[in-house]
Amino acid sequence: MEKLKVGIVSLGCDKNRVDSEIVLDKLGRSYAITNNPKDSDIILVNTCGFIESSKQESIDTILEMSEYKKGKCKVIVVTGCLTQRYGKELQELLPEADVILGVNDYDKLEEAIDRALMNNEKSIYCNYSDVNINEGQRVLTTSKHYAYVRIGEGCSNFCTYCAIPRIRGKYRSRKIESVLEEVKSLGAQGVKEIILVAQDTTRYGIDLYNKKMLPELIREISKVDDIKWIRVLYCYPEEITDELINEIKVNDKVCKYLDIPVQHISNNVLKLMGRRGRKEEIINVIQKLRHEIPGMTIRTSLIVGFPGESESDFEELKEFVRDTKIDKLGVFRYSQEEGTPAAEMENQIDEEIKEKREKEIMIIQQENSCEINKNKVGKIYEVVVESFDGEYYIGRSYEMTPEIDGAIYFKCDKILNIGNFVKIKIEQNLEYDLMGVVYYESSK
Repeated sequence: MEKLKVGIVSLGCDKNRVDSEIVLDKLGRSYAITNNPKDSDIILVNTCGFIESSKQESIDTILEMSEYKKGKCKVIVVTGCLTQRYGKELQELLPEADVILGVNDYDKLEEAIDRALMNNEKSIYCNYSDVNINEGQRVLTTSKHYAYVRIGEGCSNFCTYCAIPRIRGKYRSRKIESVLEEVKSLGAQGVKEIILVAQDTTRYGIDLYNKKMLPELIREISKVDDIKWIRVLYCYPEEITDELINEIKVNDKVCKYLDIPVQHISNNVLKLMGRRGRKEEIINVIQKLRHEIPGMTIRTSLIVGFPGESESDFEELKEFVRDTKIDKLGVFRYSQEEGTPAAEMENQIDEEIKEKREKEIMIIQQENSCEINKNKVGKIYEVVVESFDGEYYIGRSYEMTPEIDGAIYFKCDKILNIGNFVKIKIEQNLEYDLMGVVYYESSK
């Protein structure tokens, strides 16, 4: 008997992607997996509920996928942060959804699908947990040479603008043994780059081992022969220790790259945001990273238009972006999320002002990026091949996280496979991307 086919649409962050990949592995034992929703008997939408734009994208996607019920699709499953946050409301708003699951209820998924298929019975499970961490084998939805590895779940920072602690629960680390088992399994499948993620990777281990264990975890992962690159994302600046800096410096497998979510630089705004770090700490850790680690690349994200952000606060932020010249930078307009302290604050900022401030920051960053990339011309990088567009190979250096940090374009007279590593000499800089040629070392 031919298996029913299941398709999945994963929205939101890389941590959500990990959940989707675990679900695919579970469902793949009973169903055939397809990338085409038109061929799917079951469609699962893993939603994001972080900010207003992501919530709207999730709802639009659910409605779009529900159109396939006019064809072959029999069951629509909706899960993820949006359902965890608004399960009951979504059940009323979206009768098209047959199964609604929160982020801690994947153990009920197959049973709920069976009831929907056999009895046309709708199910909703949105239990809240400060304990569970979704772990297990995965079907990778990334290219086969890199994978995200979630080392912790939830968040205990309680920034005033963020609903994640109320959606995902308090911060809880995975055991080192569990992470290593997953890394070894991924390496055996051909993964060369491991990207460590959590809401705050710098807190890793505090709850299990009573101390920060990220440096030790990195050391253990680097012993896995199959792994070539280790990349670390989401390190809160005030939690970056000298031990972590040194591990990045001396460990050849660790990409000299950190994602440090700064969010703002004005102490006034940082205090309103409930952030623990302050301007002086943020600048000091950036300077220390650059001083201690040659070739260090830093990425950050900023929020503009936070309640109470004055013109002088914003000017301070612009000065920081202009002077610090962060290598990679993303800007988000503040989203007023119900249930968070910031949503109830006075002095909410008009959307027009938020948009204007976002554009001003990005203009400065565009100039910075052009200057930074110009200084790369003539340099030689080890580059992993991501794709081929028919004319150019498209790759990444250690300075680039997949899908968010630009790319390096080059031609090659040889056929290269996705995931191959090749040395590239940069010949031309663009605003965010680079162009180069294959570098053949002369033999002497």
